[in-house]
Amino acid sequence: MNPSIVSFLDHSVLKPTQTADAVRAGCELCRRIVTASICVKPTHVRLARELLAGSPVAVSTVIGFPHGGSTSAAKVAESHAACSDGATELDMVVNITRVLEGAWQDVEADIRAVVNAATEHGALVKVIFETGLLPNDATKIRLCQISENAGAAFVKTSTGFGYVTNEQGHLVPTGATEHDVRLMRANCTSAVGVKASGGIRSYQDAKRFVDLGATRLGTSSTEAIAMEAGKNMTV
Repeated sequence: MNPSIVSFLDHSVLKPTQTADAVRAGCELCRRIVTASICVKPTHVRLARELLAGSPVAVSTVIGFPHGGSTSAAKVAESHAACSDGATELDMVVNITRVLEGAWQDVEADIRAVVNAATEHGALVKVIFETGLLPNDATKIRLCQISENAGAAFVKTSTGFGYVTNEQGHLVPTGATEHDVRLMRANCTSAVGVKASGGIRSYQDAKRFVDLGATRLGTSSTEAIAMEAGKNMTV
């Protein structure tokens, strides 16, 4: 396999129905192919830490997931608990309601509170925008600036669990788009990574986003991407 593309992957085990068995299988996969991290629910952090002991694969988890509407105090408590259990990377959801209200000071304070909590444990923070629910590019650009000001290590497109209503009135999933990844990369300095997440199911999807500047990729299709990567020699 191509170790380069696999090293960008954060393997996601976040579906509500995924149990400890899925975490065990995911950790075995991540250890074998050496992904960047495995991203599990907070309740599974300790198990993932134990299973990945001695491995370079990081344990990541989600904070305020998936809607971001928890109070900052709750997010901070969740962050401390996750780090104490062994997480070294935290993917937090912004307070989407506050973003849509334009309450930028509150949004930045919320991010900074989680960053400060993570920093106490030597952990890093990825800030999830849920780009598919945001009204315009100006909002996404402002979030890039706020996230960097607050000390985030990454900005991230989506949870993978966001939905919008289409013209037919049906709920359809939102996820990473080329436009959003390009926009986010252009509006953060090189000190901040960009994580594309949501709808990345193939090697070609992964390659496309890396070529656009993504430095992490969130996916549950890790094994399929790794198998395809083995048939390709370059990212």
